[in-house]
Amino acid sequence: MSKPLKLNPDRLFAADPAQRAVARELYDLVKAYPILSPHGHTDPQWFADNENFGSATELFLSPDHYIYRMLYSQGHDLEDIGVASKAGPSKADHRKAWKLFASNQHLFRGTPTAMWTSHVFGEIMGFDVQLSAETADHYFDRIGELLASDAYKPRALFERFNIDLLATTESPTDTLEHHVKIRDSGWQGRVVTAYRPDPVIDAEHEDFREKMQVFAELSGEDVYTWKGYLQGHRVRRAFFKSLGCTSSDHGHPTARTANLSSADSEALFNRIIKGDFTAADAELFRAQMLTEMARMSLDDGFTVQIHPGSYRNHNQKIFETYGRDKGCDIPMATGYVNELKPLLDAFGNEKDLTVILFTLDETSYARELAPLAGHYPILKLGPSWWFHDSPEGMTRFREQVTETAGFYNTVGFNDDTRAFLSIPARHDVARRIDANFLARLVVEHRLDIDDAAETIKDLTYNLPKAAYKL
Repeated sequence: MSKPLKLNPDRLFAADPAQRAVARELYDLVKAYPILSPHGHTDPQWFADNENFGSATELFLSPDHYIYRMLYSQGHDLEDIGVASKAGPSKADHRKAWKLFASNQHLFRGTPTAMWTSHVFGEIMGFDVQLSAETADHYFDRIGELLASDAYKPRALFERFNIDLLATTESPTDTLEHHVKIRDSGWQGRVVTAYRPDPVIDAEHEDFREKMQVFAELSGEDVYTWKGYLQGHRVRRAFFKSLGCTSSDHGHPTARTANLSSADSEALFNRIIKGDFTAADAELFRAQMLTEMARMSLDDGFTVQIHPGSYRNHNQKIFETYGRDKGCDIPMATGYVNELKPLLDAFGNEKDLTVILFTLDETSYARELAPLAGHYPILKLGPSWWFHDSPEGMTRFREQVTETAGFYNTVGFNDDTRAFLSIPARHDVARRIDANFLARLVVEHRLDIDDAAETIKDLTYNLPKAAYKL
């Protein structure tokens, strides 16, 4: 028998009646605020072409590694879920793939994925019964009908979600043709790009040499010399900026930075280009380039985002068959105090530079990140990220960083997602968790209600707007 789908209006609020009442009051202040999504991985072609999305499987399953990594952990092949491989699109029947997902809803109990999908199914799609093996066909058919309508085209949903700005993420080797098309279309939706130079900075990236060739072509610079390479980044950053970019993003294995002399930087670069480098050289080059990116940001105003600490593509078999970003990345212990010191020695006291730090290593919150951000003017703390983008993770973040860094050395929430329809759900969760955390401070008489009200407005909108220079 089908179970009803109900979204409790007090979800994620404390069981204590006093705290819950204050949380409701604070949440009501911001629940309808516009969404700022300054860092994410949605496809700009959706908004450029504004064509109808495909099936439920195409929209919900094949792009969402939160979903298919869980299914894979239980022995289901990615091919059967509709995930494309290096050989091409999956040949799986979309309805069968959807039924597989529907039959395994129990796997997601207690996870943020369950919250996000329930929000999407209930609030956006209008379902009043839960997804299950019994309702799989009903869901698949109804979602197909909705996605075929004008009201569920990408731009219509963007406007319905009340998105003020959405940033995608592209590399210097991307032509940004879709962003150009969006700009020239006359549509008023703000979809901008972010500069992610990893493929031409990480010499251990499997496509490094190929990407360097494209980098040379698009920049028009001799990127095989140190000076030309740096100028190539400046040229591409300027092009990105012309299309609304306000930030760079760096997904390095560690947070290590370096501040080498010009001669030593050039010698290191020459080893990288010749292919005569060690793993230590590759790490040092990534470290030096974080500092170089910060230096360039002093000129062009980009906000620097550092997303370190992920062992990418940990499952070698999946990487070889399916490629990158297939749910196989695993968090690692990450240090910041010693690793960031070269960059901070160079630029830590600047007032016109913002560096946002993220972590997958929660042990660093109170020990390293909060004290660093609580002192250096350039540093801000990004929200709980990826594996910790959950009610528990968001609460741990606030509990561990607020005592030292406060609220105003953080940057609000960003969703960092490829799953477009989950964006309002993710932001709603963040607003509820912040309301609940602030409500606790109010009922414990640690914060006035008026200050809490001002703070939640800032966390929801004003802090991300300022941090990303929007």
